Amino acid sequence: VARPAGDVYAYASQPVNLPRWAHGLGTSAEEVGEGEWFVDSPMGRVRITFAPNNEYGVVDHDVTLPSGETVHNPMRVIGDGHEACEVVFTLRRRPGTSDEEFERDAAAVAADLARLAELMERRADNDGE
Repeated sequence: VARPAGDVYAYASQPVNLPRWAHGLGTSAEEVGEGEWFVDSPMGRVRITFAPNNEYGVVDHDVTLPSGETVHNPMRVIGDGHEACEVVFTLRRRPGTSDEEFERDAAAVAADLARLAELMERRADNDGE
């Protein structure tokens, strides 16, 4: 992402911004407690709990599905030492997930990360940087 890691982390770690870039996860984030949010997703209403703000770029979040199953999603914003960064999301295959479902999940994550990069880079353009 052609934007400093701190800027990307500040944006991506705010659950209120999630519907703007993570369309694969859902829309309309609603805070229900400190660090705990509900999102209307393609899977139904899910609860999302984010890692506390930190200086390491950790944007991990747990998604509790309507079934009660909780999926841990490791995510990091890693600076390149200059004015750009990488956003790394680890997609884990849940038991019973078909190849087709896993590929669909991977494509949704890739699209979400591309949207995040686009939004952040557009913000840089709008900021005059």
